[in-house]
Amino acid sequence: MTSSKQWHHSLKARFVVSGLLLIMVLLPAIGYTVNNAFERQIALSIENQLNAYMYSVLAVAEVDNGDINMPPHLVENQFNVIGSGLYALISDQHNKTVWSSGSFFGMNTPTLRQPLVGQSQFYRVKIDKVKHVVFSFTVSFSHQKQLIPLTLHIIKDESDYQTQADEFNHTLWVWIGILMLVLIIIQVVWLAWTLKPLRQFSHEITLVEQGKLAELSQSYPNELTILAKQLNTLLHTEKQQRNRYRNALSDLAHSLKTPLAVIKSQPQLTQDSHEQLDHINHIIGYQLKKAQSVAGNAWHLGINVDETATKLIRTLTKIYHSSHKDIDYQQTLYQNQAAIFKGDSADLSEMMGNLLDNACKAAKHQVLLTLETTASELIISVEDDGPGLTAAQQALIFERGARADTYQQGHGIGLAIVSDLVNSYQGKLIVSDSAQLKGAKFSLIFAR
Repeated sequence: MTSSKQWHHSLKARFVVSGLLLIMVLLPAIGYTVNNAFERQIALSIENQLNAYMYSVLAVAEVDNGDINMPPHLVENQFNVIGSGLYALISDQHNKTVWSSGSFFGMNTPTLRQPLVGQSQFYRVKIDKVKHVVFSFTVSFSHQKQLIPLTLHIIKDESDYQTQADEFNHTLWVWIGILMLVLIIIQVVWLAWTLKPLRQFSHEITLVEQGKLAELSQSYPNELTILAKQLNTLLHTEKQQRNRYRNALSDLAHSLKTPLAVIKSQPQLTQDSHEQLDHINHIIGYQLKKAQSVAGNAWHLGINVDETATKLIRTLTKIYHSSHKDIDYQQTLYQNQAAIFKGDSADLSEMMGNLLDNACKAAKHQVLLTLETTASELIISVEDDGPGLTAAQQALIFERGARADTYQQGHGIGLAIVSDLVNSYQGKLIVSDSAQLKGAKFSLIFAR
Protein backbone atom coordinates (compact mmCIF):
# COMPACT_ATOMS: atom_id res chain seq x y z
CA MET A 1 0.00 0.00 0.00
CA THR A 2 2.82 2.36 0.95
CA SER A 3 4.84 1.60 -2.18
CA SER A 4 1.79 2.17 -4.41
CA LYS A 5 1.16 5.48 -2.66
CA GLN A 6 4.80 6.51 -3.19
CA TRP A 7 4.52 5.56 -6.88
CA HIS A 8 1.28 7.53 -7.15
CA HIS A 9 3.00 10.67 -5.80
CA SER A 10 6.14 10.22 -7.91
CA LEU A 11 6.98 12.72 -10.66
CA LYS A 12 8.68 9.92 -12.57
CA ALA A 13 5.46 7.89 -12.45
CA ARG A 14 3.46 10.82 -13.80
CA PHE A 15 5.91 11.35 -16.65
CA VAL A 16 5.87 7.64 -17.50
CA VAL A 17 2.07 7.36 -17.39
CA SER A 18 1.51 10.53 -19.43
CA GLY A 19 4.08 9.46 -22.02
CA LEU A 20 2.69 5.95 -22.31
CA LEU A 21 -0.86 7.30 -22.61
CA LEU A 22 0.29 9.59 -25.40
CA ILE A 23 2.01 6.74 -27.22
CA MET A 24 -0.59 4.04 -26.57
CA VAL A 25 -3.57 6.26 -27.45
CA LEU A 26 -2.32 8.68 -30.09
CA LEU A 27 -0.46 6.27 -32.37
CA PRO A 28 -3.25 3.63 -32.50
CA ALA A 29 -5.73 6.44 -33.17
CA ILE A 30 -3.54 7.64 -36.05
CA GLY A 31 -3.23 4.08 -37.35
CA TYR A 32 -7.00 3.57 -37.16
CA THR A 33 -7.61 6.85 -39.00
CA VAL A 34 -5.06 6.08 -41.72
CA ASN A 35 -6.43 2.55 -42.19
CA ASN A 36 -9.99 3.85 -42.54
CA ALA A 37 -8.83 6.49 -45.01
CA PHE A 38 -7.06 3.80 -47.05
CA GLU A 39 -10.14 1.57 -47.05
CA ARG A 40 -12.33 4.47 -48.14
CA GLN A 41 -9.86 5.25 -50.91
CA ILE A 42 -9.93 1.62 -52.08
CA ALA A 43 -13.73 1.63 -52.01
CA LEU A 44 -13.79 4.85 -54.07
CA SER A 45 -11.31 3.37 -56.53
CA ILE A 46 -13.45 0.23 -56.91
CA GLU A 47 -16.59 2.31 -57.40
CA ASN A 48 -14.92 4.38 -60.11
CA GLN A 49 -13.67 1.23 -61.80
CA LEU A 50 -17.11 -0.41 -61.76
CA ASN A 51 -18.62 2.84 -62.99
CA ALA A 52 -16.30 2.70 -66.01
CA TYR A 53 -17.31 -0.95 -66.66
CA MET A 54 -20.95 0.12 -66.43
CA TYR A 55 -20.56 2.67 -69.23
CA SER A 56 -18.74 0.17 -71.42
CA VAL A 57 -21.69 -2.26 -71.05
CA LEU A 58 -24.36 0.41 -71.57
CA ALA A 59 -22.62 1.52 -74.74
CA VAL A 60 -23.45 -1.78 -76.46
CA ALA A 61 -26.89 -2.34 -74.92
CA GLU A 62 -29.98 -1.98 -77.15
CA VAL A 63 -33.71 -2.47 -76.61
CA ASP A 64 -35.78 -4.01 -79.44
CA ASN A 65 -39.50 -4.73 -79.08
CA GLY A 66 -39.13 -4.33 -75.36
CA ASP A 67 -36.32 -6.88 -75.14
CA ILE A 68 -32.71 -6.15 -74.28
CA ASN A 69 -30.22 -7.02 -77.01
CA MET A 70 -26.58 -7.56 -76.05
CA PRO A 71 -23.64 -8.69 -78.23
CA PRO A 72 -22.39 -12.24 -77.60
CA HIS A 73 -19.00 -10.90 -76.47
CA LEU A 74 -18.20 -7.75 -74.55
CA VAL A 75 -15.13 -5.58 -75.00
CA GLU A 76 -13.88 -6.33 -71.48
CA ASN A 77 -12.81 -9.97 -71.77
CA GLN A 78 -13.41 -10.72 -68.07
CA PHE A 79 -17.16 -10.50 -68.74
CA ASN A 80 -16.75 -13.38 -71.19
CA VAL A 81 -14.71 -15.78 -69.01
CA ILE A 82 -16.75 -17.99 -66.68
CA GLY A 83 -16.00 -17.28 -62.99
CA SER A 84 -13.54 -14.49 -63.80
CA GLY A 85 -14.71 -12.45 -60.83
CA LEU A 86 -16.19 -9.64 -62.94
CA TYR A 87 -19.88 -9.98 -63.82
CA ALA A 88 -22.65 -7.91 -65.40
CA LEU A 89 -26.41 -8.37 -64.91
CA ILE A 90 -29.42 -6.43 -66.20
CA SER A 91 -32.74 -6.60 -64.37
CA ASP A 92 -36.13 -5.12 -65.22
CA GLN A 93 -38.36 -2.96 -63.08
CA HIS A 94 -39.57 -6.07 -61.24
CA ASN A 95 -35.98 -6.95 -60.31
CA LYS A 96 -36.02 -9.95 -62.64
CA THR A 97 -32.75 -10.71 -64.36
CA VAL A 98 -33.19 -10.29 -68.10
CA TRP A 99 -29.53 -10.66 -69.08
CA SER A 100 -26.22 -11.74 -67.52
CA SER A 101 -22.69 -11.84 -68.85
CA GLY A 102 -21.03 -15.09 -69.79
CA SER A 103 -18.78 -14.88 -66.74
CA PHE A 104 -21.85 -15.26 -64.47
CA PHE A 105 -22.79 -18.67 -65.87
CA GLY A 106 -23.64 -21.24 -63.19
CA MET A 107 -23.74 -18.76 -60.31
CA ASN A 108 -26.65 -17.98 -58.02
CA THR A 109 -28.24 -14.58 -58.47
CA PRO A 110 -28.07 -12.56 -55.24
CA THR A 111 -30.65 -10.04 -54.06
CA LEU A 112 -29.72 -6.82 -55.79
CA ARG A 113 -30.91 -3.31 -55.23
CA GLN A 114 -32.79 -1.15 -57.74
CA PRO A 115 -31.97 2.54 -57.49
CA LEU A 116 -34.30 5.17 -58.95
CA VAL A 117 -33.85 6.09 -62.60
CA GLY A 118 -30.67 8.07 -63.10
CA GLN A 119 -29.27 7.09 -59.71
CA SER A 120 -26.63 4.59 -58.65
CA GLN A 121 -25.78 2.61 -55.53
CA PHE A 122 -22.54 1.01 -54.40
CA TYR A 123 -22.80 -1.83 -51.88
CA ARG A 124 -21.62 -5.30 -50.92
CA VAL A 125 -23.28 -8.72 -51.30
CA LYS A 126 -22.33 -12.36 -50.85
CA ILE A 127 -22.50 -14.75 -53.80
CA ASP A 128 -21.91 -18.38 -52.89
CA LYS A 129 -20.47 -17.17 -49.53
CA VAL A 130 -17.90 -14.98 -51.27
CA LYS A 131 -17.91 -11.21 -50.73
CA HIS A 132 -18.52 -9.09 -53.80
CA VAL A 133 -18.98 -5.39 -54.45
CA VAL A 134 -21.88 -4.20 -56.61
CA PHE A 135 -22.42 -1.02 -58.58
CA SER A 136 -26.08 -0.70 -59.61
CA PHE A 137 -27.30 2.00 -62.00
CA THR A 138 -30.84 2.41 -63.33
CA VAL A 139 -31.44 3.84 -66.81
CA SER A 140 -34.57 4.30 -68.92
CA PHE A 141 -34.62 3.13 -72.54
CA SER A 142 -37.12 4.72 -74.95
CA HIS A 143 -39.04 2.36 -77.22
CA GLN A 144 -42.03 3.44 -79.30
CA LYS A 145 -42.59 6.43 -77.09
CA GLN A 146 -42.46 4.19 -74.03
CA LEU A 147 -39.86 4.35 -71.31
CA ILE A 148 -38.45 1.01 -70.24
CA PRO A 149 -36.45 1.21 -66.95
CA LEU A 150 -33.60 -1.27 -66.65
CA THR A 151 -30.96 -1.64 -63.95
CA LEU A 152 -27.41 -2.60 -64.81
CA HIS A 153 -25.43 -4.35 -62.04
CA ILE A 154 -21.65 -4.56 -62.28
CA ILE A 155 -20.37 -7.12 -59.76
CA LYS A 156 -16.76 -7.79 -58.87
CA ASP A 157 -15.07 -10.24 -56.49
CA GLU A 158 -13.73 -8.28 -53.47
CA SER A 159 -10.95 -10.72 -52.59
CA ASP A 160 -8.25 -8.87 -54.56
CA TYR A 161 -9.11 -5.57 -52.88
CA GLN A 162 -9.42 -7.23 -49.50
CA THR A 163 -5.95 -8.72 -49.95
CA GLN A 164 -4.58 -5.25 -50.66
CA ALA A 165 -6.37 -3.85 -47.61
CA ASP A 166 -5.09 -6.66 -45.38
CA GLU A 167 -1.54 -6.22 -46.59
CA PHE A 168 -1.73 -2.48 -46.02
CA ASN A 169 -3.33 -3.01 -42.60
CA HIS A 170 -0.61 -5.51 -41.59
CA THR A 171 2.20 -3.25 -42.80
CA LEU A 172 0.65 -0.22 -41.13
CA TRP A 173 0.31 -1.85 -37.71
CA VAL A 174 3.76 -3.43 -37.87
CA TRP A 175 5.31 -0.03 -38.48
CA ILE A 176 3.11 1.58 -35.82
CA GLY A 177 4.30 -1.10 -33.38
CA ILE A 178 7.93 -0.40 -34.32
CA LEU A 179 7.30 3.34 -33.97
CA MET A 180 5.70 2.81 -30.54
CA LEU A 181 8.72 0.80 -29.42
CA VAL A 182 11.11 3.46 -30.72
CA LEU A 183 9.11 6.21 -28.99
CA ILE A 184 9.10 4.27 -25.72
CA ILE A 185 12.90 3.94 -25.93
CA ILE A 186 13.17 7.65 -26.73
CA GLN A 187 10.87 8.41 -23.80
CA VAL A 188 13.02 6.34 -21.43
CA VAL A 189 16.16 8.16 -22.58
CA TRP A 190 14.39 11.53 -22.43
CA LEU A 191 13.02 10.75 -18.97
CA ALA A 192 16.45 9.76 -17.69
CA TRP A 193 17.94 12.96 -19.10
CA THR A 194 15.09 15.13 -17.77
CA LEU A 195 15.13 13.65 -14.26
CA LYS A 196 18.93 13.59 -13.97
CA PRO A 197 19.05 16.96 -12.14
CA LEU A 198 16.41 15.70 -9.70
CA ARG A 199 18.46 12.55 -9.03
CA GLN A 200 21.56 14.68 -8.46
CA PHE A 201 19.54 16.95 -6.19
CA SER A 202 18.27 13.98 -4.17
CA HIS A 203 21.77 12.49 -3.97
CA GLU A 204 23.26 15.74 -2.67
CA ILE A 205 20.50 16.08 -0.06
CA THR A 206 21.29 12.51 1.07
CA LEU A 207 24.98 13.44 1.40
CA VAL A 208 24.00 16.52 3.41
CA GLU A 209 21.85 14.32 5.68
CA GLN A 210 24.81 11.98 6.17
CA GLY A 211 27.08 14.90 7.03
CA LYS A 212 29.34 14.36 4.01
CA LEU A 213 28.42 17.74 2.49
CA ALA A 214 27.83 21.09 4.18
CA GLU A 215 25.68 22.47 1.36
CA LEU A 216 24.41 21.77 -2.16
CA SER A 217 27.15 22.51 -4.67
CA GLN A 218 26.06 21.10 -8.05
CA SER A 219 24.89 23.25 -10.95
CA TYR A 220 21.15 22.78 -11.50
CA PRO A 221 18.53 24.05 -13.97
CA ASN A 222 16.99 27.43 -13.19
CA GLU A 223 13.93 25.90 -11.53
CA LEU A 224 16.05 23.90 -9.07
CA THR A 225 18.75 26.55 -8.60
CA ILE A 226 16.35 28.74 -6.61
CA LEU A 227 15.42 25.80 -4.37
CA ALA A 228 19.09 24.83 -3.91
CA LYS A 229 19.96 28.40 -2.87
CA GLN A 230 17.09 28.44 -0.38
CA LEU A 231 18.18 25.11 1.11
CA ASN A 232 21.78 26.33 1.39
CA THR A 233 20.53 29.47 3.14
CA LEU A 234 18.49 27.31 5.52
CA LEU A 235 21.51 25.08 6.26
CA HIS A 236 23.73 28.11 6.86
CA THR A 237 21.13 29.75 9.12
CA GLU A 238 20.62 26.53 11.07
CA LYS A 239 24.36 26.19 11.61
CA GLN A 240 24.59 29.76 12.89
CA GLN A 241 21.65 29.17 15.23
CA ARG A 242 23.31 26.07 16.64
CA ASN A 243 26.49 28.05 17.27
CA ARG A 244 24.52 30.82 18.97
CA TYR A 245 22.68 28.22 21.06
CA ARG A 246 25.92 26.61 22.14
CA ASN A 247 27.55 29.96 22.92
CA ALA A 248 24.53 31.20 24.87
CA LEU A 249 24.39 28.07 27.04
CA SER A 250 28.14 28.13 27.50
CA ASP A 251 28.06 31.76 28.60
CA LEU A 252 25.15 31.01 30.93
CA ALA A 253 26.93 28.04 32.45
CA HIS A 254 30.16 30.00 33.03
CA SER A 255 28.28 32.97 34.45
CA LEU A 256 26.50 30.71 36.96
CA LYS A 257 29.59 28.83 38.08
CA THR A 258 31.21 31.90 39.71
CA PRO A 259 28.20 32.80 41.94
CA LEU A 260 27.84 29.12 42.85
CA ALA A 261 31.49 28.94 43.85
CA VAL A 262 31.04 32.03 46.03
CA ILE A 263 27.95 30.56 47.69
CA LYS A 264 29.71 27.24 48.36
CA SER A 265 32.55 29.07 50.07
CA GLN A 266 30.20 30.36 52.77
CA PRO A 267 31.03 28.58 56.08
CA GLN A 268 27.48 28.63 57.46
CA LEU A 269 26.06 26.36 54.70
CA THR A 270 24.73 23.00 55.81
CA GLN A 271 25.61 19.64 54.29
CA ASP A 272 22.26 19.52 52.47
CA SER A 273 22.94 22.93 50.93
CA HIS A 274 26.33 21.75 49.69
CA GLU A 275 24.69 18.68 48.12
CA GLN A 276 22.09 20.82 46.36
CA LEU A 277 24.76 23.19 45.06
CA ASP A 278 26.75 20.21 43.76
CA HIS A 279 23.59 18.96 42.08
CA ILE A 280 23.03 22.37 40.43
CA ASN A 281 26.64 22.41 39.30
CA HIS A 282 26.19 18.92 37.82
CA ILE A 283 23.08 20.03 35.92
CA ILE A 284 24.92 23.06 34.52
CA GLY A 285 27.76 20.83 33.33
CA TYR A 286 25.31 18.39 31.77
CA GLN A 287 23.46 21.13 29.86
CA LEU A 288 26.75 22.64 28.69
CA LYS A 289 27.87 19.24 27.39
CA LYS A 290 24.51 18.77 25.70
CA ALA A 291 24.77 22.18 24.03
CA GLN A 292 28.19 21.27 22.66
CA SER A 293 26.80 17.95 21.42
CA VAL A 294 23.90 19.69 19.69
CA ALA A 295 26.30 22.10 18.01
CA GLY A 296 28.21 19.17 16.55
CA ASN A 297 25.14 17.34 15.26
CA ALA A 298 22.82 19.20 12.94
CA TRP A 299 19.13 18.41 12.66
CA HIS A 300 19.58 16.70 9.30
CA LEU A 301 22.22 14.22 10.49
CA GLY A 302 20.85 10.86 11.54
CA ILE A 303 21.83 8.90 14.66
CA ASN A 304 22.19 5.12 14.41
CA VAL A 305 19.71 3.85 17.01
CA ASP A 306 21.41 0.46 17.25
CA GLU A 307 24.67 2.00 18.46
CA THR A 308 22.88 4.03 21.14
CA ALA A 309 20.80 1.03 22.21
CA THR A 310 23.87 -1.21 22.48
CA LYS A 311 25.72 1.31 24.67
CA LEU A 312 22.72 1.78 26.98
CA ILE A 313 22.17 -1.96 27.37
CA ARG A 314 25.85 -2.50 28.14
CA THR A 315 25.75 0.22 30.83
CA LEU A 316 22.46 -0.84 32.42
CA THR A 317 23.47 -4.50 32.43
CA LYS A 318 26.43 -3.58 34.62
CA ILE A 319 24.31 -1.38 36.91
CA TYR A 320 21.63 -4.02 37.47
CA HIS A 321 23.91 -7.02 37.41
CA SER A 322 23.42 -7.71 41.09
CA SER A 323 19.65 -7.55 40.70
CA HIS A 324 19.71 -10.34 38.10
CA LYS A 325 17.83 -8.25 35.50
CA ASP A 326 18.22 -9.49 31.91
CA ILE A 327 17.80 -7.07 29.01
CA ASP A 328 16.92 -8.67 25.68
CA TYR A 329 17.33 -6.75 22.45
CA GLN A 330 15.45 -7.50 19.20
CA GLN A 331 15.44 -5.78 15.81
CA THR A 332 13.04 -5.87 12.87
CA LEU A 333 14.43 -3.61 10.14
CA TYR A 334 12.71 -2.57 6.93
CA GLN A 335 14.70 -3.84 3.92
CA ASN A 336 17.68 -4.40 6.28
CA GLN A 337 18.28 -0.65 6.39
CA ALA A 338 19.88 0.80 9.51
CA ALA A 339 17.44 2.41 11.96
CA ILE A 340 18.23 6.13 11.90
CA PHE A 341 16.86 8.69 14.37
CA LYS A 342 16.72 12.17 12.84
CA GLY A 343 17.71 14.17 15.88
CA ASP A 344 20.22 14.76 18.65
CA SER A 345 22.12 11.77 20.04
CA ALA A 346 21.86 13.14 23.60
CA ASP A 347 18.06 13.39 23.25
CA LEU A 348 17.85 9.84 21.95
CA SER A 349 20.04 8.58 24.81
CA GLU A 350 17.93 10.45 27.35
CA MET A 351 14.63 9.07 25.99
CA MET A 352 15.79 5.47 25.65
CA GLY A 353 17.86 5.62 28.84
CA ASN A 354 14.91 6.84 30.92
CA LEU A 355 12.60 4.14 29.61
CA LEU A 356 15.15 1.36 30.02
CA ASP A 357 16.15 2.50 33.50
CA ASN A 358 12.50 2.67 34.64
CA ALA A 359 11.82 -0.76 33.10
CA CYS A 360 14.79 -2.25 34.95
CA LYS A 361 13.50 -0.80 38.20
CA ALA A 362 9.99 -2.15 37.63
CA ALA A 363 10.96 -5.55 36.18
CA LYS A 364 11.15 -8.72 38.18
CA HIS A 365 13.67 -10.44 35.95
CA GLN A 366 13.16 -9.51 32.27
CA VAL A 367 13.30 -6.35 30.12
CA LEU A 368 12.82 -6.35 26.36
CA LEU A 369 13.99 -3.60 24.00
CA THR A 370 12.55 -3.85 20.49
CA LEU A 371 13.74 -1.78 17.55
CA GLU A 372 11.46 -1.83 14.52
CA THR A 373 11.38 0.16 11.29
CA THR A 374 8.77 0.38 8.55
CA ALA A 375 8.81 2.29 5.29
CA SER A 376 7.69 5.44 7.12
CA GLU A 377 8.19 4.93 10.89
CA LEU A 378 10.83 4.22 13.52
CA ILE A 379 9.40 2.34 16.55
CA ILE A 380 11.35 1.82 19.80
CA SER A 381 9.55 -0.29 22.42
CA VAL A 382 10.58 -1.09 26.00
CA GLU A 383 8.71 -3.82 27.92
CA ASP A 384 9.12 -5.38 31.35
CA ASP A 385 7.68 -8.27 33.35
CA GLY A 386 6.74 -6.08 36.32
CA PRO A 387 3.26 -5.43 37.71
CA GLY A 388 2.39 -3.03 34.89
CA LEU A 389 0.43 0.22 35.07
CA THR A 390 -3.21 0.90 35.68
CA ALA A 391 -5.11 3.39 33.52
CA ALA A 392 -4.87 5.98 36.33
CA GLN A 393 -1.12 5.46 36.64
CA GLN A 394 -0.68 5.77 32.88
CA ALA A 395 -2.41 9.17 32.97
CA LEU A 396 -0.39 10.34 35.98
CA ILE A 397 3.05 9.08 35.10
CA PHE A 398 3.89 11.82 32.55
CA GLU A 399 3.16 14.72 34.88
CA ARG A 400 6.27 16.50 36.10
CA GLY A 401 7.18 15.53 39.65
CA ALA A 402 4.66 12.71 39.73
CA ARG A 403 5.60 9.06 39.68
CA ALA A 404 3.57 5.90 39.68
CA ASP A 405 3.96 3.44 42.50
CA THR A 406 5.57 1.04 40.09
CA TYR A 407 8.70 3.19 39.90
CA GLN A 408 9.41 3.96 43.54
CA GLN A 409 13.12 4.44 42.89
CA GLY A 410 12.71 6.67 39.85
CA HIS A 411 12.46 10.39 39.42
CA GLY A 412 9.07 11.75 38.44
CA ILE A 413 10.61 14.29 36.10
CA GLY A 414 12.18 11.56 33.91
CA LEU A 415 9.13 10.44 31.94
CA ALA A 416 7.88 14.03 31.67
CA ILE A 417 11.20 14.91 30.01
CA VAL A 418 10.81 11.92 27.69
CA SER A 419 7.32 13.09 26.76
CA ASP A 420 8.57 16.64 26.09
CA LEU A 421 11.42 15.38 23.92
CA VAL A 422 9.11 13.08 21.95
CA ASN A 423 6.71 15.96 21.30
CA SER A 424 9.57 18.20 20.18
CA TYR A 425 10.32 15.66 17.42
CA GLN A 426 6.61 15.35 16.47
CA GLY A 427 6.68 11.77 17.66
CA LYS A 428 4.34 9.64 19.77
CA LEU A 429 4.80 8.04 23.18
CA ILE A 430 2.33 5.20 23.72
CA VAL A 431 1.87 3.36 27.01
CA SER A 432 0.21 -0.06 26.98
CA ASP A 433 0.37 -3.53 28.52
CA SER A 434 3.07 -5.92 27.35
CA ALA A 435 1.52 -8.90 25.60
CA GLN A 436 4.79 -10.81 25.80
CA LEU A 437 6.09 -10.01 29.31
CA LYS A 438 2.73 -9.04 30.90
CA GLY A 439 4.14 -5.85 32.41
CA ALA A 440 4.21 -2.29 31.08
CA LYS A 441 5.16 -1.35 27.54
CA PHE A 442 6.41 2.06 26.38
CA SER A 443 6.64 2.73 22.64
CA LEU A 444 8.38 5.66 20.93
CA ILE A 445 7.22 6.28 17.37
CA PHE A 446 8.99 8.71 15.02
CA ALA A 447 8.66 9.44 11.31
CA ARG A 448 11.57 8.20 9.22
